[in-house]
Amino acid sequence: MPANLPPQYFEAEKNYRAAKTPEEKIAALEEMLAIMPHHKGTDHLRAELRAKIAKLTQLAGKKSSVQRTSMMIEKEGAAQVAVVGLTGSGKSQLVGAVTNASPAVADYPFATQTATPGMMPFENVQIQLIDTPPLASPTMPWWLPHMLRRTDALLIVTDLAGDPLAQMEAVIEELLKMRIDIGVGKAEGVVILSQKKAIVVGNKLDLPGARENFAALPAKYGEKLPMVAISAKEKINLEEMKGKIYQTLGIIRVYTKAPGQKPDFNEPIVLPRGSRLVEAAGVVHKDFLARLKYARLWGSGKHDGIMVKRDHLLQDGDVIELHI
Repeated sequence: MPANLPPQYFEAEKNYRAAKTPEEKIAALEEMLAIMPHHKGTDHLRAELRAKIAKLTQLAGKKSSVQRTSMMIEKEGAAQVAVVGLTGSGKSQLVGAVTNASPAVADYPFATQTATPGMMPFENVQIQLIDTPPLASPTMPWWLPHMLRRTDALLIVTDLAGDPLAQMEAVIEELLKMRIDIGVGKAEGVVILSQKKAIVVGNKLDLPGARENFAALPAKYGEKLPMVAISAKEKINLEEMKGKIYQTLGIIRVYTKAPGQKPDFNEPIVLPRGSRLVEAAGVVHKDFLARLKYARLWGSGKHDGIMVKRDHLLQDGDVIELHI
């Protein structure tokens, strides 16, 4: 099957050939991937481009141990969420308040220069948060756009002691420069490389005037983006924030049980919302993927223990008993 590549692809390919640094080459390759149509005729080419990006990322990361460490944060837990915002928004304090991480927290601007991961517990799952350097930094790390495009979602932190609307506009502008779209703002003429789910957090709710300042955010963005007002310092509304993050990620938890035994609610199978029984079976064991006949279902079925087929649509909290 022919690839049928559009003219914009060849323009991006030209930029790739003219690029001098690994960072410039990575940016051009990512643009080529974004422009390329999705069908069987492009599968091989897509794999080649991804292999080139992986090789160039490794090469670029060898520049320093800091860059290499920041670039190579692998996803852990149910999902990976990058915490972004302008300097002074309290990103690092927030990550420190809800995870096991200890990012640098300081009273001076641009204290965060590396990416720091930490695991945030929510009920019976762990979600990875990554504290990142401030957007609009005078020394923006070259690897930051690449990292943000790889995450499952963005947690945008604004400072309610200031003007959160102006901060949001600045964050949206910086993300668009990175070819990242969160569904708000104007992206005319920009080739978007990544569409991201985003949650907006108004931080420093404990300060005077914060509630009034926060009201401007849902008034402008509330129809398109989930948001919550918190205080990382005083630990206000952190559980509500965790719930919004989980809901925004679009994932579900499914539990398994053996015949005659109780389900294990400590280690759920985490799947994208819209997943079916056969996909959960494949996570349990590859043999179930091919040999699964049916399952007994507790949770979203009309009756407990109802028999369901391979294509049954699963819901958050379902318990399945697999039969082959």
